[in-house]
Formats: sequence, structure tokens, C-alpha cells
Amino acid sequence: MAQLEYRLYDEAQGFPALFNYGSIPKQEIAARFACDYFTKEGTVYEKTSCAIEDGLFVVYVQASKEQQPMSSERRSFSASGLIVLEIRQFTAGSTYFPLIDKMEFSRLEDLLLYLQCNYLTLNATEWEKTSAEVDEDRKKYILYVQRSQGE
Repeated sequence: MAQLEYRLYDEAQGFPALFNYGSIPKQEIAARFACDYFTKEGTVYEKTSCAIEDGLFVVYVQASKEQQPMSSERRSFSASGLIVLEIRQFTAGSTYFPLIDKMEFSRLEDLLLYLQCNYLTLNATEWEKTSAEVDEDRKKYILYVQRSQGE
């Protein structure tokens, strides 16, 4: 177990801590480091960078000007307690990202492989990753994809 901290990327304010996690598995930290966005308490944050400071893992974020949290009517829950990954189709300028697939994992290592991929084939269609997000409000990870240029 390790410590994780999300900090606001604001040098003028001294990079204040936003959220602290005192005991979190390193595999979960790796998954969060792989995400471009972080949603918590109704705010979407964009990752600017990650750091390791004397054993403390840090994700620097800023409030996203472009992204909005997913509305409650689009929530989907897993009653099984597994790690949920939604794969959603990204369209620039849109606020709705259709669900393509939903996967459930029992191990963070399996999730990490999806979060780090550049291309993904589902139902004979190749998709290209545009970004990844950890949404604490909805308790899931999201992989945003668009049809590959070769399709």
C-alpha cells in the first residue's frame, strides 16, 4: 500500500492538495497515473503531470474547461464489486459519448492493459484510444475511443 495525493496545478497557490489517499494499492496508483481525467465531487479534472516525491505519489490536475461530469441517467453500476471499465465513443465537441462496451475485471493488472493500449478491436471494429478517465463519482474507469483511421 502507498500514499496518493491529487494536487491543483497552481504554482501561485503552492500546488495545494485537493485529495489524499492514505493507503492505496500501487496497481491502482498506476491505473490512475494512466488516466488523463479524474472526476470527483462533480468536477472533472485534467491531469497535467504525475510525480513521485519521497515515496508519495502525486497527480497534478487542473479543472477541465471542456469536459463535464457524466449525468446520473447514464450511470451503470456493477453489483459484483468488480472493477468496471466503460468503453465510450468519443466525438469532439459532443457532451454525449455512447457506450460501446462495458468490461469488469477482478484484477487491476487486467484493467491497466486496457488503459495503456492505443488500439482496441471490438466486434471486428478497430478503435483508437483518445483518453482515459477515473470517475470516482460513478466508481468506474472510462476508456474513450474513436474509430481508427484505417477503418
